[in-house]
Formats: sequence, C-alpha cells, structure tokens
Amino acid sequence: MFIAQAFKFKHDYWRYLIGVFIIFTFSQLGSIPLIFAAWKKIEKDGGSFIDLEDSSILMSVLESNLSFFLMLLSFVIGMIGIYFVVKYLHNQPFKELTTSRKKVDWNRIWFGFGLIFFITLFLTILDYNSNPEHFEVQFQLKPFIILAIIAIIMIPIQTSFEEYLFRGYLMQGIGVLVKNKWAPLLITSLIFGGLHFFNPEVEKMGNIVMVYYIGTGLFLGIITLMDEGMELALGFHAGTNLTISLLVTSDWTVFQTHSILKDLSEPTAGFEVLTPVFIVYPILLFIMAKKYKWTNWNEKLFGKVIPPPEPIVIDDTN
Repeated sequence: MFIAQAFKFKHDYWRYLIGVFIIFTFSQLGSIPLIFAAWKKIEKDGGSFIDLEDSSILMSVLESNLSFFLMLLSFVIGMIGIYFVVKYLHNQPFKELTTSRKKVDWNRIWFGFGLIFFITLFLTILDYNSNPEHFEVQFQLKPFIILAIIAIIMIPIQTSFEEYLFRGYLMQGIGVLVKNKWAPLLITSLIFGGLHFFNPEVEKMGNIVMVYYIGTGLFLGIITLMDEGMELALGFHAGTNLTISLLVTSDWTVFQTHSILKDLSEPTAGFEVLTPVFIVYPILLFIMAKKYKWTNWNEKLFGKVIPPPEPIVIDDTN
C-alpha cells in the first residue's frame, strides 16, 4: 500500500519535521535569483528594495519569460531538497515515494496529462468561440518558442515538486504517524490549498477561490490513494499548469506569460470556480475509476495504515 510502504524506511516523526524544514529552506534559496533580479531592475529604474514588499512586483518588473523562468527555478531547487531528504534522511528510494507498483507507470502519467490537456484545450476553444471579446490574441513566435522551452522543461519539475511534497512526502509522513488515510488526505489538501492563499487570483476574486485550490488538492489526494501511487496526479498537475501557461494568461493570474491568448474579462467568483470541483473532478474520478477498475473506496480513503509485521528472528544459538 502506498502510505504503508514508508514503514519500510526511516520514518521517525522528527525526521519528517527536519525534512520539511530542509525542503522549505531549499525552495526559499531557489527564490533568491528572482528577488535579486527584480531588485536590480527596480534599482536601475530608480526604485528601492522596499518596493519588493509587494510580491506582485517580483513578476511584473522583469521580462515575462525571465520572471517565469526565475519563479520556476525555486521549485527546481526545492525538488533537489526533496530528493536529498528522501535519500539521505529517510534512506528511501524515490520510487517508493512515487508508487506502490514495482516500477513507475509512465502510461498512467501520460494518461493523466492527456486527459486534462484535451479538456482544458476544448473548454478554452469553446470559451473563445463563445466570447471572443473576452480574449486578445497576443501570439508572437519568438517569445512563445522561448516560453514553450521553459515551460516544457520546468513546469513538470514545478508540479512534481508539489506532488512529491504533498501527495508523496507529507501523505506518507502523516499517514505513518496517525496510522489512517483520511487525516493525511484532508491535511495535505488543506495545506496545499492554503499555500495558494497569496496567489493574485485570491486577491482578485476573493476567498471563495480557496474552494478550487483545496478541492484540487483533495482530488489529487483521492486519485493517489485510490490508485496506490502518484502517477495520475503527477501527469494531471503537469498537464494543467503546462496547458494554462501556454494557452491563456491575464493580468491577475500567477502565470503571466507570452501565451497564445490573453484573457481580458473581469473574473467573477461564482460558477466558474465551483464547476471544476463539483462537476469536472467527479467526472474525471468516474473515468479513472472505470479505466483502472478502482474498488474498495471506503478502505482506500478512510481505512487504517497498518505497519508490516516485524520479521521473526529465530534464535538457534542453543
């Protein structure tokens, strides 16, 4: 079982506390280049370092592709931190943090990626055709190619960092501590959503957007527990962020890129926020459950996490 296999390695609670601190430190170190570059640009333009107290300035003062690259760099460094912690603090193979299968199932990763990619593409085209006045075509070949190279290489690392931290490291760590499945599912979803609280989307549309972020964390946690591995979540998360960064941007989203379209509409916190959580995600759960023949939902989502039996040592000295 995905959570229980953490029992096979060093799983003391203090290791997870130290591990979270190390991972956080790595990710913060990774944000230094963005802060430094923004500071130098502001200083060059006659501003001061205090201007950086407004976090939105970090992404707006630099050229879009440069700021996008530097923002994603912090996740790359954070991913190195996770690898270091898992390998050297827990002596755990990375495969055991990824899946309970004998090897990582790349077909599942690509299925999760393709499923959300085509849904997002379809809905974007539908929205553009229905409300063309809400969009501006801003496609420029050279900036877009640079964006695509950055996004294709670094967004899967960014989303993998979040998945390995929440659906992997914390899911297993909390699970072996409390010895049940519902608590790590709920806690990791709340933390995942909470860390998006300072995104510009929340400031623009209000706290109701947290329903989407927490609901997304819950969805990713459910498919991880039901499938006994993170492959579907890894693919789905990467597909979501990669598609959005290349297709549509706006002045009020965390990803402001040289995408094909720019959304000019005034966002509203209503049906658009609730639709993914209460309509799209249940449909996707149904599709995945049918494809991978998921059963025993109650046990997989709310059951106990049972440590493997201790090996019997036979004393044959007598």
